Amino acid sequence: MWGDRVRLIDHPMVQHKLSILRDKATPSKQFRELVRELALFEGYEAMRDLPLSEVDVETPLAPATCRRVAKQVAVVPILRAGLGMVDGVLDLVPAARVGHLGMYRDETTHRPVAYYAKLPDDIAERVVIVVDPMLATGGSAAAAIAYLREQGVAGVVRLMVIVAAPQGVEAVLASDPDVEIYACAIDERLDENAYILPGLGDAGDRIFGTE
Repeated sequence: MWGDRVRLIDHPMVQHKLSILRDKATPSKQFRELVRELALFEGYEAMRDLPLSEVDVETPLAPATCRRVAKQVAVVPILRAGLGMVDGVLDLVPAARVGHLGMYRDETTHRPVAYYAKLPDDIAERVVIVVDPMLATGGSAAAAIAYLREQGVAGVVRLMVIVAAPQGVEAVLASDPDVEIYACAIDERLDENAYILPGLGDAGDRIFGTE
């Protein structure tokens, strides 16, 4: 119902790793490793359509015309849980710049509150990938994308999450016409406290061991 603006990464290994990630018995170290691995899988799909340009190289045997990515990448985690996905993207694109957007959810209103922002100076010239493991109400993601627009980011913003709720997907798509969402799972719903069900708990707490 969302068309090609939402991409579900349903590779068997993604679903296998996600099942371990959901398990409440999975320790923080393994949880962090899985988040990184899933971000790498998602990054592969999110960057499938990056523009390429031809370049001439010398192999050990002969000249060759090859192709390289023609536009630089920026990955922007929404703090703090988004930090867990950054290294997975950097495994694919080591030269990517990393920006940071700090937001937390007010536990009463469930609305995002911004407290920190630091972006590469050339953010407007880069392909931008926003990362956050959970897309619940969509408030933080929509606010982050709106801030990026204010900083001159144009074109498609790629939002990579691990688990999303339908309400969050709809809110983000409604907030901006040029967003693509990549997710490993779209779960059933939000509970009365705006947590994703069945979800995987608080991703930030599980990544950093602060439960």
